[in-house]
Amino acid sequence: MDDELDFIIDSTKEAMDQAILHLEKQLLNIRAGKATPAMLGSVRVDYYGSQTPLNQVANVNTPDARTLTIQPFEKNMITAIEKGIMQANLGFNPMNNGDSVIINVPPLTEERRRELAKQAKAEAEDAKIGVRNDRKNANQDIKKLDISEDLQKTGEAEIQKLTDTYIEKIEKVLAVKEKEIMTV
Repeated sequence: MDDELDFIIDSTKEAMDQAILHLEKQLLNIRAGKATPAMLGSVRVDYYGSQTPLNQVANVNTPDARTLTIQPFEKNMITAIEKGIMQANLGFNPMNNGDSVIINVPPLTEERRRELAKQAKAEAEDAKIGVRNDRKNANQDIKKLDISEDLQKTGEAEIQKLTDTYIEKIEKVLAVKEKEIMTV
């Protein structure tokens, strides 16, 4: 095949890989029953006037499946960490024991599990849209190339195969997350 066509196919594959990575990262933020430090990934803390990610000002651990402990690097950060968790609106009620912040993760209700599954589906749909947009952009780039019609058709078929493969991967990632969410 043509070098430019190979380049378009390779760059499209990379873009679709990024869509999958982004989906996996987004799904980490959706909690599924047990406590994980990733649940607090979106928490920002006011650290001497600048909004800093929680993991840069404290250690986050999970001593058991229902508890998160946050050990700040500086003791005076405890109230700022509590405030940051409340502002992140994650539905957690942080408790402060003087040395660290403790969060008891409540068990999920059936209704909440369904809401989280819908949220996961929405994230998966966004990833599919991204993959389809990558396909559209690649097909437009192929049409701009000065190559034979046969090569063009071959390139478009290759892009479609990639698209189908990545949509299937997204479905698998979603199925795993839905199973994790719905498992009691």
